[in-house]
Amino acid sequence: MKSFLIDRYTKGGALRFGEGPEPELRDNDVMVEIHAAGVNPLDNKIRDGEFKLILPYRLPLALGNDVAGIVVRVGAKVRQFKAGDAVYARPAQDRIGTFAEYIAIDEADVAMKPNNLTMEEAASIPLVALTAWQALVERANVQKGHKVLILAGSGGVGTIAIQLAKHLGAYVATTASTANIALVKSLGADVVIDYKNDDFERVLQGYDVVLNSLEKETLEKSLRVLKPGGKLISISGPPDPDFATQNGSGWLLQLVMRLLSFGIRRQSKRRRISYSFLFMTANGGQLGKITSLIEAGVIRPVLDRVFPFERTNEALDYVDTGRAKGKVVVTVK
Repeated sequence: MKSFLIDRYTKGGALRFGEGPEPELRDNDVMVEIHAAGVNPLDNKIRDGEFKLILPYRLPLALGNDVAGIVVRVGAKVRQFKAGDAVYARPAQDRIGTFAEYIAIDEADVAMKPNNLTMEEAASIPLVALTAWQALVERANVQKGHKVLILAGSGGVGTIAIQLAKHLGAYVATTASTANIALVKSLGADVVIDYKNDDFERVLQGYDVVLNSLEKETLEKSLRVLKPGGKLISISGPPDPDFATQNGSGWLLQLVMRLLSFGIRRQSKRRRISYSFLFMTANGGQLGKITSLIEAGVIRPVLDRVFPFERTNEALDYVDTGRAKGKVVVTVK
């Protein structure tokens, strides 16, 4: 089986194209022949070693966190899927590896591919849509009339989160560059702050929820936008004690995360705002609900570029520039 692997953590390093055995098929697994794989900033962060403390992978490791493809075999206990099914998924964090020809995934993490999407479009969805769902539906409980600020609206998570928040009935603000204002407005954003010309914290106030995917400075600015009782959810860190507990981290790592997030948690508490770090998890049931929204025309994918499999390293480099609108995908088959 051909795959793109990392042998050691190297910032900006190229993945190695290599041959290896097909993954083991467990009783609850489906074996998926990969047709397309989404490329995410998370892939570069794993390659660079940014998550080696909280995601202790055994190297060499095949990268890739999004997949769309065809089921070719199923484990003895699988009941929801059969060979020939077109599916998509975000594999569990300890079983990634979609920059490859095949992957084995627990059936609980898999959903049927939306009928109205190509394989490339479907591969762009799972990680970012599950992130948006877990932030806005599960954690923030966004309701009709809520005011929601989604930072970096033209990015992978942002393009889906805007559409989902509008579906939930929220009034949505976002940030984007001048070149991407039309895109985010077409997705449903009510207010767009051109971050090159304006500071969002001077323009917006009284918000219920902020979804942050940017750096520490932006995180602190977000507090000034939220009203007391508001929720600041960050997918870029810093990790908090609740995440350390959820992740099963040891006491030392729990202490590190407590210290890393101490400043923002203290500032949030002073303003009566709840801060939480979200590291999304695989969930086929939630992905099935997202499928229904896609097939109903509520959510549409935004693809920037599609690369052939052999140019996976170029795709990662392009994502690293931070200029991608929506998602980047590689076609495997």
